[in-house]
Order: sequence, then C-alpha cells, then structure tokens
Amino acid sequence: MAEDRAVVERHLAQAEAAINEGTRHVQRQREIVASLQVDGHNPRQAEELLAIFEETLASHIEGRNRLRKELDEARDAESPRTRSRQGISE
Repeated sequence: MAEDRAVVERHLAQAEAAINEGTRHVQRQREIVASLQVDGHNPRQAEELLAIFEETLASHIEGRNRLRKELDEARDAESPRTRSRQGISE
C-alpha cells in the first residue's frame, strides 16, 4: 500500500508541475493574443492555441484533483489500521 501511495504522490507532483507550466503557457499566450489585437493583427490562430492550452490545463487540474482524492482516500483507509496496530482505539 505504501508503494502504491508513493506512486500516487509521484504522479501528484508531476501533475502539480504540469499545472505550473501550463499556467505559465496560458498567461503568456493571453499576452500574445492581447498584443496581436493591440497591433491590429488577426489573433485567430493565437486564440485557438490559447484554447488548447486552457483545455490542457483544465485536464491537468482534473487529474491533480483526482489524484488528491485518491491519496486522501488511501490515507483515510490506512488510518484505522495504523491506529489499531498502535493500540489506539477510536
């Protein structure tokens, strides 16, 4: 079980890193769209790319939330056994 939890924790760390990077990409792409608009250029392609970045970011956030839930459930399931082995009653 601890090994499974370690895998989930590693995946969670990877998801957090992807979210941080994705957030930077989205912010930069928004700046690019705004700059194109200000300069009078057609921002269509930049907006399409922004939409892809936003969808990808949302997917990473959903995955992170699922991993957090999985980790919380594993901890909750483990707690009574841990307390039981330590002679602690509820």
